[in-house]
Order: sequence, then structure tokens, then C-alpha cells
Amino acid sequence: MDSPRRTTIYDVAREAGVAASTVSRALNNPRRVNPATRDHIVAVAERLGYRPDPLATALQSGHKATIAMLVPDITNPHFFGTIRGAEKRASEAGLTFILANTEESADNERNRIERLSRSVDGFVLAASRMEEETTRELARDYNLVLVNRQVRGLPSAVVDNGAGSRQVVEHLASLGHRSLVYLSGPHRSWPAAQRWRALRAAAEAHGMAARRLGPFPPRAEGGGVAADAGLGAGATALVAHNDLLAIGMLRRLAERGVSVPGQVSVVGYDDIFGADLCVPALTTVAGPQEEAGRAAVELLTRKGSLSRSQPAPQQVVLPSHLVIRRSTGPAAP
Repeated sequence: MDSPRRTTIYDVAREAGVAASTVSRALNNPRRVNPATRDHIVAVAERLGYRPDPLATALQSGHKATIAMLVPDITNPHFFGTIRGAEKRASEAGLTFILANTEESADNERNRIERLSRSVDGFVLAASRMEEETTRELARDYNLVLVNRQVRGLPSAVVDNGAGSRQVVEHLASLGHRSLVYLSGPHRSWPAAQRWRALRAAAEAHGMAARRLGPFPPRAEGGGVAADAGLGAGATALVAHNDLLAIGMLRRLAERGVSVPGQVSVVGYDDIFGADLCVPALTTVAGPQEEAGRAAVELLTRKGSLSRSQPAPQQVVLPSHLVIRRSTGPAAP
């Protein structure tokens, strides 16, 4: 079910029988509008439940708007590109940009939004952990754009891991692997669900067995338990939720004397800095995270615009691809 649509300035203009620009002047610069017209517009706006959009107001008035980006784990290199892209686009748009860490907590995420809303005009939520209904509820009151998460009816910019996941399976199948295990991330992770769905479908198409285990903490510290679980499942290929988890798995496999890729192949997601420096260098799914960050801020500024030529919400979907390195090889006989 879609979130109820926010009453817009165009709704007020249509009901009042005036231009949107007249509504804007009546609400933001009332001295420039005939008093009777202004009173009529204000009455219509109140009847329709219209609330001025703070981001739109700031952009139109020339005042410097502020946006906040919320990330689940500020120490995860996966988010560095997304943050960099968002900050660059915000700077180009003349926006003040702030960053907040939610520590993988949906409750923290909601609390940050509600607490910062007094001084922030819009929010970019990266890999949001909140339930869909909670996100829709907040979107009724605040300007929200999502990165690497989709909620129907809300604007978002995502890296589609479908193509990359299919390439993972095709690559492993070409090396003779007949089974894989996906070591999943947090249970509220939208990318985790999307990756598993694509891996499972591709594995079925190639006649491979696929199994999902987890969730595991999406950090290197979680790699030990994930590696042990993967080995226990008996698969010849282990696909980790992200590169940090995969790197932790490589460490654990080395401790146990398990050869990679001689005995088992390992694949990650995100192509973070250092994925090509670990031993062996990690095969991983890469995507344009910096572009996703830029696109999210662009969607937010368009959402706050009064231009009819740029309707919101919008969806931006960016491609992913497999980067083959030395952590994958032929299946052990």
C-alpha cells in the first residue's frame, strides 16, 4: 500500500483557482498578494491540510537549506563512495550537508530523523533498516529519499545487484561449482534480500544448489562464524553479504588451513577499498556507489522543487558487475 500523497502547492492552486506561483507568494511573501486573494488561498491551504515543504521553501527563498545523510555504519568503507557522492552534489547545490550514524538500528534511525528535523530540511537514508510502514509514516511528515533501499511510492537511488549476482553464479558455474552458500547480512537489510533472490534464481537456472545462512554481522568480526557455517554446509563456493564479511571469512579460512580458492571459492559484494589488497584478492560485485549518492541528493532537490517538469517521487536504478580476482577458482574435485 502506497503512502498517502502529501498535499502539494499545485493542489492548493487548483482548488483556489490561481497559479502555483500565486500560492507561493501568498504563503511565503504575503505582501506581494492582494489581501483578499491571500486570505482565500490560506483558507484553501488549511482546508486541504497543506504544509509548506521546508526544503522547497529554502530553495525558493535563496536561504541555505540543510540535508542530512543517515548511514547504518559510518565505519563501513562501503558507504564512503555514497557519502562522497552525496556531499559533492549537496555542495554543488549550495546545501549544508551533515552526516549521522545510526549503528545498524532502525530505532536510532527514526530518532535521528525526529531529533534533527528542527534544523534539517531533507534526509537521505542509506541502506535504511526501518520497516516499510515506518518509512512511509515518516515520509508523510519529512522529506525522505532512499539509497540502496526501495519503498514503493518513495524516491530512491539503488545499485541493482541483480546483474552482478547473476554474473557471480555464471562465473562459479563456469568453474565447475555445483553448490553455493550465501552468508546473509542483517535481517532488515534490503540489499541482502535482493541479492539472495537473484542468487537463488540464477543458481536454479544453472542447476546449482543454493542455500542461505545467517544473518551475520556485516563486519569482518562476523567472518569467523560465517566461514565456519559455510564450511559446515559443504558448499564449494561461499558468497558473503559484503566485502567486510568476506575478508573476515578469508582470515578464518586461513586460520583453519583451508585453501582459497583451492578448496573453496569466496565472493563478496561492494568492491570496497582493500578488496584487491587482501590475500587472496577478493572477487566481488561492484557498483557505482558514488553515483548513487549524487542521484539521491538530486532527487531530494527535485522533490523540493516547484517545477512541474520534475515530478517526484522518482527511481534511479544503477547497474552492478562482477570483478574477478584470485579468491575464486575451479571447484575442488
